[in-house]
Amino acid sequence: MAKRVIISGGGTGGHIYPAIAIANALQQKEPDLEVLFVGALGKMEMEKVPRAGYNIVGLPIVGIKRELSLDNLAFPFKLANSLLKAKKVVKDFAPDIAVGVGGFASGPLLMMASLAGIPTLIQEQNSYAGITNKLLAKKAGKICVAYPGMEAFFPAEKLALLGNPVRSDIVDVSAKSKEAIVEFGLDPERKTLFVMGGSLGARSINESIDAGLEKLIAAGYQVLWQTGKSYIATAQASIAKLGTKQVKAFEFIYTMDLAYAIADVVVSRAGALSVSELCLAAKPSILVPYPAASEDHQTKNAQTLVKQDAAWMIKDSAAGQDLVTKALELLGDLAEQENLKFNIRKLAKPTAASDIADEVLKLIK
Repeated sequence: MAKRVIISGGGTGGHIYPAIAIANALQQKEPDLEVLFVGALGKMEMEKVPRAGYNIVGLPIVGIKRELSLDNLAFPFKLANSLLKAKKVVKDFAPDIAVGVGGFASGPLLMMASLAGIPTLIQEQNSYAGITNKLLAKKAGKICVAYPGMEAFFPAEKLALLGNPVRSDIVDVSAKSKEAIVEFGLDPERKTLFVMGGSLGARSINESIDAGLEKLIAAGYQVLWQTGKSYIATAQASIAKLGTKQVKAFEFIYTMDLAYAIADVVVSRAGALSVSELCLAAKPSILVPYPAASEDHQTKNAQTLVKQDAAWMIKDSAAGQDLVTKALELLGDLAEQENLKFNIRKLAKPTAASDIADEVLKLIK
């Protein structure tokens, strides 16, 4: 009889893409294995997971807002409704194991799976564990983590330091630079600053780059700029005003392997997935953590790299003043680029998805 796995969580690309990578690795190892995803209604997993070829069930779960909000009054009712629906999903699908990758939906689903006596595995992507995963850890059979020192949050005997699963096409981007030049219409003779703010864009990064475009162009560099949906029109207007071919802006870049291939320096948020990709692609990076991330985990992710001399970090509040200045400094310092490349490459875990899939299969009785 085919094994059955539920994978729950989502909310951001940083949760969804690792979850899909784990599912793909499981099916490579056992082609007849069945996977069902459980996500949060209205979140991006409801679109991205079916596009990857998997079925998904949505729960009405939402997060608690930090500020005073009427929406928080609905939270207990949505949580209760989500628990009931999760219980039904577990009963109907009858999984051999439930895997939680973080995000709203993982809490109710893993809780109901544990109560039904089904083994559970948690994949914690960040260097600072979220509240949901800390609560779920008591019942989990295994906790796969991406950073050392996670025994501060979880029982040490349950931990497996395996890294974050990322797309396999990022493992070796060095041979793709010619393809990248054609893809983005860039100049092979110029050094490239690649700017990305995650799947939704990043206001402080976008505004800082926009304000410093003339300096970057005057210094002879070119910019590949993923703006996110909300800033693309502003970016394109700025580029048109400057009348330059040295800046190419895109709302979203799907061929991330090619973007990394052409990048000499990367400016990025410090979400778990972005950091893991940067380690694998071995790119000199300036990280600008998103300050409103839960438990300020992006700052902690970035600090982990900074402590190992594997990246630079600028606070979000200082981006307007410092980001372009630091980008120009790093673009011009070849020795420091090589130093950061050498140190960040040591943190890469290229077999993470396969290794986590092995742990999932071990827990299935």
